[in-house]
Amino acid sequence: MAERYEGINRSRREIFVNNFIGGIAWGLGATVGLAILLLVLGMISSRVDLVPYVGEFVSDVSKEVLQKNPQLVE
Repeated sequence: MAERYEGINRSRREIFVNNFIGGIAWGLGATVGLAILLLVLGMISSRVDLVPYVGEFVSDVSKEVLQKNPQLVE
């Protein structure tokens, strides 16, 4: 039972430092994880050759928008 309440006697400074370091570790882990995910997606997309299809889609959308709103060209 005593080990359950062991954390109550910690000082505020110790709690702050522990949470601060945990927050830095979480942020660093999220950043590294996102970088790895984007790297893998970039490698997959370079092998799949999706760029012509995406470019065509964007071109079609921009043509439709400009046909309906010609004042955007000016």
